[in-house]
Amino acid sequence: MARAIMARAITASGEGVVVQAVPTVAAAMAFLATGTVEFILLDINLPGVDGLTALPDLLVAAPGAKVVVVSSAAEGIQALALGAAEVLAKPGPADYTRRFSATLVDTLTRLSAPAGTAVPSRATAAKPLEPIPASRKSQSIVPPPSPTSADFDLVAIGASTGGIHALSLLLREIPASCRVPILITQHLPASFMPYFAAQLTVLAGRPCDVAIDRLRVRPGRMVVAPGDAHMVGVRLPDGGTAIRLSHDQAASGCLPSVDPMLTSLVAIHGNRLLTIILSGMGRDGSDGARAAHAVGGCVVAQDSASSVVWGMPGAVVAAGA
Repeated sequence: MARAIMARAITASGEGVVVQAVPTVAAAMAFLATGTVEFILLDINLPGVDGLTALPDLLVAAPGAKVVVVSSAAEGIQALALGAAEVLAKPGPADYTRRFSATLVDTLTRLSAPAGTAVPSRATAAKPLEPIPASRKSQSIVPPPSPTSADFDLVAIGASTGGIHALSLLLREIPASCRVPILITQHLPASFMPYFAAQLTVLAGRPCDVAIDRLRVRPGRMVVAPGDAHMVGVRLPDGGTAIRLSHDQAASGCLPSVDPMLTSLVAIHGNRLLTIILSGMGRDGSDGARAAHAVGGCVVAQDSASSVVWGMPGAVVAAGA
């Protein structure tokens, strides 16, 4: 029933064609041996080999295809870390409503957008990006000077679609000796956040908390924004940093938004803030990255080739930040 409902939603939208709907991973692999697809809609709970186990093989069998997982929160986070492009919360039997169908079509439409374009959606109210000049595109692959952890007081990371996979690769490379706190704003539903924090703890080998109001930022720990509030930094009287939660409207339309996190942290740490913008749709984070760049801070944007969607990092590059 679920396959039929999703296929009907896609067909009715006029935005795509369902070339195959199969009940098992084996059937999907058999089709992909000769067929090509732009997207794979993957349920985790399948007979035989489950979707999570099969995900790496599906990505190899369908090079260039984007996998959208329909799953619960815990499995969805694992799927994103393994390379899925997006996760949709799996509705119950009575919940395959018009809203879910609209969300599915919206997700596929946004993921189909060419690199460097911003597609307004339920999560963003983005301004269109201007074409990125070739000279600026090249900036994304020019290695900057190699700073060390001693150069920074804090690391702030912003990400959205495709960002969890990139984030998992990045965090694995940070040595345990690095004690600089890491703050992360990743666009995810609030229900996913406890699982996300637990996954990051395992990936990074350091504790990760979901932000709560007035939480003190501590060395050697990570903090992720909750799914229903912005994470904003404030200076403490002793010179430390704490987190306040905000529900103010962000220019990007995102909640949580990367920009409030970055602009507040720039005001506290100046050029001792390391800003990293990973794969994601829209342009959330570009205003904060410009603020960091303006005070001489180090801003790193993921390159187009490795991004699932080069929207957020592309906007930073287009802004010259």
